[in-house]
Amino acid sequence: MSVWQNLGERTVYENRWVKVNMADVELPDGRHLDHTVIRLRPVAVATVVNEADEALLLWRHRFITEAWGWELPSGGTGEGEDPAVAAAREFEEETGWRPGPMRLLLAIDPMPGISTSHHRVYWSDHAEQMRAVPEDDFESTRREWVPLAKVPELIARGEVKSANAVAALLMLHHLRLR
Repeated sequence: MSVWQNLGERTVYENRWVKVNMADVELPDGRHLDHTVIRLRPVAVATVVNEADEALLLWRHRFITEAWGWELPSGGTGEGEDPAVAAAREFEEETGWRPGPMRLLLAIDPMPGISTSHHRVYWSDHAEQMRAVPEDDFESTRREWVPLAKVPELIARGEVKSANAVAALLMLHHLRLR
C-alpha cells in the first residue's frame, strides 16, 4: 500500500478560526514535498424539511467568491460542543426557526486534499418560528422554503455552490422524493 507520510508540520499562520501549516510529506517513492494543510474547527450544518417537502434555505452573497447562492445554515462547533446542538443553534440564529430533534444526514470533508474542514450535516422534519427576523439576519438577504423537487435544477443553474449544501440537498431530495 502506497501512502503519503506526514513527517511533521510547522505553523505559518494561526487565529481562532484557522491554522495554516506546512507539512513535510514523504511520497511513496521517497521524494519529499512541502504541502499546505489548513486546519479548521468542525462545521455543523442544518436544515429542516417540512411536510410539503420544502427545505428552509438561505439566499446569501459570499464576498470571497463574489457569488450569490442558496446555502444551509452552518457554523463552527465550539470546543467539546455536540455538533447536533451546534447545528440547531446555528439554524435558529440564522433563520429565526427552532428545529425539532436533529438527525445526522451525512458527514463530509469537502476539501480533504488540503483541509481538515469536517462537516456534519443534520436535518429535522419540523421547526417552530421563534422570530420574524433572525438574530443573525446579516447572514442572508432572505430565507425561503424551497421545494426539494427543484434542487437538481437549482444546482444545475449554479444557484447552490456550497459543497455541503449540494451534498445535503441531493441526499434529502433522494430520500424524500424517491
